[in-house]
Amino acid sequence: MSILIKNIKGLVQTRDSSSRMVKGADMRTLPVIENAYLLIEAGKVKAFGPMAESPDRAGEIIDATGRYVLPCWCDPHTHIVYAGSREGEFVDKINGLSYEEIAKRGGGIVNSAAKLNETSENELYDAAWQRLEEMKAFGTGAAEVKSGYGLSFDGELKMLRVIKKLKENSALTIRATFLGAHTYPPSFKQDHEGYIKLLIHQLLPQIADEGLADYIDVFCDRGFFSADETSRILEAGARYGLRPKIHANELDFSNGIETGVNHHALSVDHLEFTGEEQIQALLTSDTMPTLLPSTAFFLGLHYAPARRMIDAGLPIALATDYNPGSSPSGNMQFILSLASIKMKMLPEEAINAATINAAYAMGVEEKLGSITIGHKANIQITKPIPSLTFMPYSFANNLVERVILG
Repeated sequence: MSILIKNIKGLVQTRDSSSRMVKGADMRTLPVIENAYLLIEAGKVKAFGPMAESPDRAGEIIDATGRYVLPCWCDPHTHIVYAGSREGEFVDKINGLSYEEIAKRGGGIVNSAAKLNETSENELYDAAWQRLEEMKAFGTGAAEVKSGYGLSFDGELKMLRVIKKLKENSALTIRATFLGAHTYPPSFKQDHEGYIKLLIHQLLPQIADEGLADYIDVFCDRGFFSADETSRILEAGARYGLRPKIHANELDFSNGIETGVNHHALSVDHLEFTGEEQIQALLTSDTMPTLLPSTAFFLGLHYAPARRMIDAGLPIALATDYNPGSSPSGNMQFILSLASIKMKMLPEEAINAATINAAYAMGVEEKLGSITIGHKANIQITKPIPSLTFMPYSFANNLVERVILG
């Protein structure tokens, strides 16, 4: 089957196959072909260019007059397999309790783990499927999905099996991350060594046997896992071929960024606490800094220093952190708005961060994240809008008219 999209107001993020990411000043450059066409064949980008060069016909013809066509967003950090919501903690936050105070009272991740372990695999799958469909409606075509709300042998495996089933059935491209080291479960609060052994010696071999994960993650931060504990877990994951993607420096300067760089992490995520030393460490690496501005928005944290990071020459990726406790939304359009409004990223930088760089942070840059010949045709068509800047500007509206995945 072929699809010809014609009269495109602007075909966005057109790249050649050598483009893996953009960084520093190059993030301001967003390739756009005005009055363009895009030809899709067998689910892949076959050709594109100015309308004057458009082929005469194709199987399905879509008239995109007044509309922009972009690659779908890639969301490289989500926790969408969970049971129930946590709006009670939302009120606790309004009343002044911090994220850490709520966790100490049995809320937060531990609260979600208790609910998840009481919920069937089928119920988890159905709820996660609905969240994926919601994300797709906002233009997302790929998502990394983490475990980490099981915090037990059976619970973590249940989550990862749900993610595997989502991979098999969803049109979205999905990557699975093992985040057993999300926090210490109550039964191991006084026995950190025992829980680390459970992760390393019991869960990792089983996960490898079933092929349940692409990556491994650790919450390396104050009150969670130390840098030394993180290193032990990442080294064990590496023995099973799992590359790291780390929660780092959300709550404090935790040495999480440096630990990620030392272990050749694909990405280090959150990074609200990032200074010159951390920036210099990232500049010498291939690790993608991934920022989650809706988490800072929801928790009332200060935002990661995106402007300083880009001006220093770093790349940036953006993600939703979709989860029940600190970012209960999968709307990547809102992430672009927060990036521009709160982190002073230019619209072009934000779109680069949510497409080509986010694809890199997921490890799918060779087939997604840009309009490139041979790439999978995961594309979104906007409603009629006056400019690309209108996307982050119009923060309360869904501007996507149609999504085509493959």
